[in-house]
Amino acid sequence: MRRFTYLAARYSTLFILLGLVLLFSLTSGRFLRVGNLLNIVEQSALLGIVAIGVTFTIISGGIDLSVGSLVAFSGALAAGFMVRMGMPLAAALALAVAAGAALGFVNGFFIVKGGLQPFVATLAMMAIARGLTLIYTQGQPISGMGDSFTALGSNWGPIPVPAVIFVVIFILSHIVLQRTPYGAYIYAVGGNEETARLAGINVQLVKLSSYVVSGSLAAVGGIVLAARLWSAQPQAASGLELQAIAATVLGGASLMGGAGTTVGTFAGALIMGVLANGLNLIGVSSYIQQVITGAIFILAVMLDMWTKRKERATA
Repeated sequence: MRRFTYLAARYSTLFILLGLVLLFSLTSGRFLRVGNLLNIVEQSALLGIVAIGVTFTIISGGIDLSVGSLVAFSGALAAGFMVRMGMPLAAALALAVAAGAALGFVNGFFIVKGGLQPFVATLAMMAIARGLTLIYTQGQPISGMGDSFTALGSNWGPIPVPAVIFVVIFILSHIVLQRTPYGAYIYAVGGNEETARLAGINVQLVKLSSYVVSGSLAAVGGIVLAARLWSAQPQAASGLELQAIAATVLGGASLMGGAGTTVGTFAGALIMGVLANGLNLIGVSSYIQQVITGAIFILAVMLDMWTKRKERATA
Protein backbone atom coordinates (compact mmCIF):
# COMPACT_ATOMS: atom_id res chain seq x y z
CA MET A 1 0.00 0.00 0.00
CA ARG A 2 2.82 2.38 0.87
CA ARG A 3 4.50 1.54 -2.45
CA PHE A 4 1.29 2.32 -4.33
CA THR A 5 0.91 5.63 -2.49
CA TYR A 6 4.48 6.57 -3.36
CA LEU A 7 4.01 5.77 -7.04
CA ALA A 8 0.66 7.61 -7.17
CA ALA A 9 2.23 10.73 -5.69
CA ARG A 10 5.41 10.59 -7.79
CA TYR A 11 3.73 9.96 -11.14
CA SER A 12 0.37 11.62 -10.52
CA THR A 13 0.91 14.14 -13.34
CA LEU A 14 1.54 11.38 -15.87
CA PHE A 15 -1.47 9.39 -14.67
CA ILE A 16 -3.72 12.45 -14.98
CA LEU A 17 -2.45 13.20 -18.48
CA LEU A 18 -2.93 9.63 -19.68
CA GLY A 19 -6.36 9.48 -18.06
CA LEU A 20 -7.51 12.63 -19.85
CA VAL A 21 -6.16 11.38 -23.19
CA LEU A 22 -8.05 8.10 -22.72
CA LEU A 23 -11.25 9.89 -21.68
CA PHE A 24 -11.35 12.30 -24.61
CA SER A 25 -10.27 9.68 -27.14
CA LEU A 26 -13.34 7.66 -26.10
CA THR A 27 -15.73 10.62 -26.10
CA SER A 28 -14.61 12.26 -29.36
CA GLY A 29 -13.49 10.57 -32.55
CA ARG A 30 -11.59 13.72 -33.57
CA PHE A 31 -9.35 13.88 -30.50
CA LEU A 32 -6.56 11.51 -31.61
CA ARG A 33 -6.25 12.95 -35.12
CA VAL A 34 -2.74 14.20 -35.88
CA GLY A 35 -3.98 17.69 -36.68
CA ASN A 36 -5.78 17.94 -33.37
CA LEU A 37 -2.81 16.65 -31.39
CA LEU A 38 -0.57 19.25 -33.03
CA ASN A 39 -3.22 21.84 -32.20
CA ILE A 40 -3.06 20.79 -28.53
CA VAL A 41 0.71 21.21 -28.47
CA GLU A 42 0.42 24.64 -30.09
CA GLN A 43 -2.28 25.73 -27.63
CA SER A 44 -0.18 24.46 -24.72
CA ALA A 45 2.94 26.31 -25.85
CA LEU A 46 2.00 29.77 -24.55
CA LEU A 47 0.89 28.39 -21.19
CA GLY A 48 3.98 26.17 -20.97
CA ILE A 49 6.42 29.01 -21.70
CA VAL A 50 4.85 31.22 -19.03
CA ALA A 51 4.47 28.35 -16.54
CA ILE A 52 8.16 27.50 -16.78
CA GLY A 53 8.96 31.04 -15.66
CA VAL A 54 6.47 30.72 -12.81
CA THR A 55 8.16 27.44 -11.85
CA PHE A 56 11.37 29.32 -11.05
CA THR A 57 9.56 31.66 -8.66
CA ILE A 58 7.58 28.87 -6.98
CA ILE A 59 10.64 26.66 -6.45
CA SER A 60 12.44 29.65 -4.89
CA GLY A 61 9.59 30.03 -2.40
CA GLY A 62 7.59 32.78 -4.11
CA ILE A 63 4.80 33.16 -6.63
CA ASP A 64 4.13 35.41 -9.64
CA LEU A 65 0.60 36.66 -10.24
CA SER A 66 1.67 39.28 -12.78
CA VAL A 67 2.59 37.02 -15.71
CA GLY A 68 -0.71 37.38 -17.58
CA SER A 69 -0.41 41.16 -17.60
CA LEU A 70 3.28 40.94 -18.54
CA VAL A 71 2.31 38.77 -21.52
CA ALA A 72 -0.08 41.46 -22.77
CA PHE A 73 2.35 44.30 -22.05
CA SER A 74 5.35 42.71 -23.76
CA GLY A 75 3.33 41.62 -26.78
CA ALA A 76 1.99 45.15 -27.18
CA LEU A 77 5.47 46.63 -26.90
CA ALA A 78 6.93 44.25 -29.50
CA ALA A 79 4.10 45.03 -31.92
CA GLY A 80 4.28 48.76 -31.24
CA PHE A 81 8.05 48.89 -31.72
CA MET A 82 7.62 47.42 -35.20
CA VAL A 83 4.43 49.13 -36.33
CA ARG A 84 4.77 52.56 -34.72
CA MET A 85 8.55 52.97 -34.58
CA GLY A 86 9.62 50.89 -37.57
CA MET A 87 12.17 48.86 -35.61
CA PRO A 88 13.73 45.71 -37.08
CA LEU A 89 12.27 42.45 -35.79
CA ALA A 90 15.29 41.48 -33.69
CA ALA A 91 15.47 44.85 -31.94
CA ALA A 92 11.73 44.91 -31.24
CA LEU A 93 11.78 41.41 -29.75
CA ALA A 94 14.91 42.06 -27.68
CA LEU A 95 13.47 45.26 -26.20
CA ALA A 96 10.14 43.60 -25.42
CA VAL A 97 11.88 40.75 -23.58
CA ALA A 98 14.06 43.29 -21.77
CA ALA A 99 10.91 45.13 -20.68
CA GLY A 100 9.43 41.92 -19.29
CA ALA A 101 12.69 41.22 -17.47
CA ALA A 102 12.70 44.77 -16.08
CA LEU A 103 9.20 44.45 -14.64
CA GLY A 104 10.18 41.07 -13.24
CA PHE A 105 13.17 42.81 -11.63
CA VAL A 106 10.79 45.35 -10.08
CA ASN A 107 8.74 42.49 -8.64
CA GLY A 108 11.85 40.90 -7.15
CA PHE A 109 13.21 44.21 -5.86
CA PHE A 110 10.10 45.01 -3.85
CA ILE A 111 10.03 41.47 -2.49
CA VAL A 112 13.68 41.16 -1.41
CA LYS A 113 14.42 44.83 -0.62
CA GLY A 114 10.99 46.22 0.18
CA GLY A 115 9.93 43.27 2.32
CA LEU A 116 6.64 42.77 0.47
CA GLN A 117 5.08 39.35 0.27
CA PRO A 118 5.32 37.87 -3.25
CA PHE A 119 1.53 37.67 -3.44
CA VAL A 120 1.17 41.39 -2.71
CA ALA A 121 4.02 42.61 -4.93
CA THR A 122 3.05 40.58 -7.98
CA LEU A 123 -0.67 41.30 -7.52
CA ALA A 124 0.16 45.01 -7.64
CA MET A 125 2.31 44.45 -10.74
CA MET A 126 -0.57 42.57 -12.36
CA ALA A 127 -2.65 45.76 -12.15
CA ILE A 128 0.23 48.08 -13.06
CA ALA A 129 1.31 46.13 -16.15
CA ARG A 130 -2.25 45.80 -17.40
CA GLY A 131 -2.76 49.53 -16.94
CA LEU A 132 0.48 50.29 -18.78
CA THR A 133 -0.70 48.07 -21.62
CA LEU A 134 -3.99 49.92 -21.90
CA ILE A 135 -2.19 53.27 -21.83
CA TYR A 136 0.32 52.23 -24.49
CA THR A 137 -2.30 50.73 -26.81
CA GLN A 138 -5.03 53.28 -25.93
CA GLY A 139 -7.26 50.25 -25.48
CA GLN A 140 -6.99 49.27 -29.15
CA PRO A 141 -5.29 46.24 -30.77
CA ILE A 142 -2.00 46.82 -32.59
CA SER A 143 -1.74 44.96 -35.90
CA GLY A 144 0.21 45.06 -39.14
CA MET A 145 3.51 43.73 -37.74
CA GLY A 146 4.41 41.94 -40.97
CA ASP A 147 5.14 38.39 -41.99
CA SER A 148 8.48 38.18 -40.17
CA PHE A 149 6.70 38.72 -36.86
CA THR A 150 3.61 36.59 -37.47
CA ALA A 151 5.85 33.73 -38.64
CA LEU A 152 6.64 33.18 -34.95
CA GLY A 153 3.04 32.07 -34.48
CA SER A 154 2.73 29.96 -37.65
CA ASN A 155 4.00 26.52 -38.70
CA TRP A 156 7.19 25.06 -40.11
CA GLY A 157 5.55 22.45 -42.29
CA PRO A 158 3.25 20.60 -39.90
CA ILE A 159 5.17 21.70 -36.79
CA PRO A 160 3.87 24.80 -34.94
CA VAL A 161 6.65 27.34 -34.32
CA PRO A 162 5.29 28.15 -30.81
CA ALA A 163 5.73 24.46 -29.93
CA VAL A 164 9.36 24.57 -31.09
CA ILE A 165 9.99 27.67 -28.95
CA PHE A 166 8.32 25.94 -25.99
CA VAL A 167 10.48 22.83 -26.34
CA VAL A 168 13.69 24.86 -26.65
CA ILE A 169 12.85 26.88 -23.53
CA PHE A 170 11.92 23.68 -21.70
CA ILE A 171 15.25 22.04 -22.53
CA LEU A 172 17.30 25.09 -21.56
CA SER A 173 15.41 25.65 -18.32
CA HIS A 174 15.68 21.97 -17.41
CA ILE A 175 19.46 22.13 -17.87
CA VAL A 176 19.66 25.30 -15.77
CA LEU A 177 17.63 23.87 -12.89
CA GLN A 178 19.10 20.37 -12.88
CA ARG A 179 22.69 20.81 -14.09
CA THR A 180 23.96 24.18 -12.87
CA PRO A 181 24.90 25.67 -9.48
CA TYR A 182 22.26 28.35 -10.00
CA GLY A 183 19.58 25.67 -10.20
CA ALA A 184 20.85 24.16 -6.96
CA TYR A 185 20.70 27.59 -5.35
CA ILE A 186 17.06 28.01 -6.44
CA TYR A 187 16.09 24.75 -4.74
CA ALA A 188 18.15 25.53 -1.64
CA VAL A 189 16.59 28.97 -1.17
CA GLY A 190 13.08 27.60 -1.62
CA GLY A 191 13.75 24.71 0.73
CA ASN A 192 15.19 26.72 3.61
CA GLU A 193 16.34 30.32 3.26
CA GLU A 194 18.30 30.40 6.50
CA THR A 195 20.21 27.22 5.69
CA ALA A 196 20.94 28.55 2.20
CA ARG A 197 22.22 31.81 3.68
CA LEU A 198 24.49 29.98 6.12
CA ALA A 199 25.83 27.97 3.17
CA GLY A 200 27.01 31.21 1.56
CA ILE A 201 24.24 31.59 -1.02
CA ASN A 202 23.13 35.13 -1.84
CA VAL A 203 19.47 34.49 -1.07
CA GLN A 204 18.23 37.91 -2.15
CA LEU A 205 19.97 37.75 -5.50
CA VAL A 206 18.65 34.26 -6.21
CA LYS A 207 15.08 35.21 -5.35
CA LEU A 208 15.26 38.42 -7.37
CA SER A 209 16.67 36.58 -10.38
CA SER A 210 13.79 34.10 -10.34
CA TYR A 211 11.36 36.97 -10.99
CA VAL A 212 13.58 38.26 -13.80
CA VAL A 213 13.38 34.80 -15.39
CA SER A 214 9.61 34.76 -14.95
CA GLY A 215 9.21 38.22 -16.46
CA SER A 216 11.47 37.36 -19.40
CA LEU A 217 9.56 34.18 -20.25
CA ALA A 218 6.24 35.99 -19.87
CA ALA A 219 7.55 38.45 -22.47
CA VAL A 220 8.46 35.60 -24.81
CA GLY A 221 4.94 34.27 -24.32
CA GLY A 222 3.52 37.70 -25.16
CA ILE A 223 5.45 37.78 -28.42
CA VAL A 224 4.25 34.28 -29.33
CA LEU A 225 0.64 35.18 -28.53
CA ALA A 226 0.72 38.40 -30.57
CA ALA A 227 2.24 36.49 -33.48
CA ARG A 228 -0.46 33.81 -33.29
CA LEU A 229 -3.27 36.39 -33.18
CA TRP A 230 -1.61 38.64 -35.81
CA SER A 231 -2.20 41.48 -33.38
CA ALA A 232 -1.41 42.59 -29.84
CA GLN A 233 -4.58 42.69 -27.78
CA PRO A 234 -4.56 44.91 -24.65
CA GLN A 235 -6.79 42.46 -22.76
CA ALA A 236 -4.87 39.37 -23.88
CA ALA A 237 -3.89 36.63 -21.41
CA SER A 238 -6.39 37.64 -18.73
CA GLY A 239 -6.46 34.81 -16.20
CA LEU A 240 -3.34 33.18 -17.62
CA GLU A 241 -1.58 33.51 -14.26
CA LEU A 242 -4.08 31.11 -12.65
CA GLN A 243 -3.58 28.56 -15.42
CA ALA A 244 0.22 28.89 -15.20
CA ILE A 245 0.24 28.32 -11.45
CA ALA A 246 -2.16 25.40 -11.82
CA ALA A 247 0.05 23.81 -14.50
CA THR A 248 3.12 24.26 -12.30
CA VAL A 249 1.50 22.77 -9.21
CA LEU A 250 -0.05 19.95 -11.24
CA GLY A 251 3.49 19.23 -12.40
CA GLY A 252 4.66 18.65 -8.84
CA ALA A 253 5.92 22.07 -7.76
CA SER A 254 5.19 22.86 -4.13
CA LEU A 255 3.69 26.21 -3.17
CA MET A 256 5.84 25.93 -0.04
CA GLY A 257 8.96 26.15 -2.23
CA GLY A 258 11.95 23.91 -2.75
CA ALA A 259 10.28 21.36 -5.02
CA GLY A 260 9.31 21.19 -8.67
CA THR A 261 10.72 20.45 -12.11
CA THR A 262 10.32 21.82 -15.59
CA VAL A 263 9.52 18.29 -16.73
CA GLY A 264 6.52 18.32 -14.42
CA THR A 265 5.52 21.80 -15.61
CA PHE A 266 5.78 20.63 -19.22
CA ALA A 267 3.36 17.81 -18.43
CA GLY A 268 1.12 20.14 -16.42
CA ALA A 269 0.82 22.51 -19.39
CA LEU A 270 -0.11 19.57 -21.63
CA ILE A 271 -2.78 18.53 -19.13
CA MET A 272 -4.33 21.99 -19.29
CA GLY A 273 -4.11 21.95 -23.09
CA VAL A 274 -5.63 18.48 -23.39
CA LEU A 275 -8.41 19.43 -20.99
CA ALA A 276 -9.33 22.63 -22.85
CA ASN A 277 -9.20 20.92 -26.25
CA GLY A 278 -11.19 17.91 -25.13
CA LEU A 279 -13.87 20.00 -23.46
CA ASN A 280 -14.24 22.06 -26.63
CA LEU A 281 -14.60 18.92 -28.72
CA ILE A 282 -17.41 17.55 -26.55
CA GLY A 283 -19.20 20.92 -26.52
CA VAL A 284 -18.58 22.21 -22.99
CA SER A 285 -19.09 25.99 -22.85
CA SER A 286 -16.22 28.34 -22.09
CA TYR A 287 -18.01 29.51 -18.93
CA ILE A 288 -18.06 26.01 -17.50
CA GLN A 289 -14.42 25.55 -18.54
CA GLN A 290 -13.48 28.48 -16.29
CA VAL A 291 -15.19 26.75 -13.38
CA ILE A 292 -13.32 23.55 -14.17
CA THR A 293 -9.98 25.42 -14.33
CA GLY A 294 -10.61 26.87 -10.88
CA ALA A 295 -11.56 23.45 -9.53
CA ILE A 296 -8.38 21.95 -10.99
CA PHE A 297 -6.31 24.60 -9.23
CA ILE A 298 -7.93 23.73 -5.90
CA LEU A 299 -7.36 20.02 -6.49
CA ALA A 300 -3.75 20.64 -7.48
CA VAL A 301 -3.07 22.55 -4.26
CA MET A 302 -4.81 19.84 -2.21
CA LEU A 303 -2.67 17.21 -3.95
CA ASP A 304 0.45 19.20 -3.10
CA MET A 305 -0.57 19.43 0.57
CA TRP A 306 -1.43 15.71 0.70
CA THR A 307 1.90 14.75 -0.86
CA LYS A 308 3.83 16.90 1.62
CA ARG A 309 1.98 15.33 4.57
CA LYS A 310 2.81 11.86 3.26
CA GLU A 311 6.46 12.79 2.87
CA ARG A 312 6.64 14.12 6.42
CA ALA A 313 4.88 11.02 7.74
CA THR A 314 7.37 8.68 6.07
CA ALA A 315 10.46 10.79 6.83
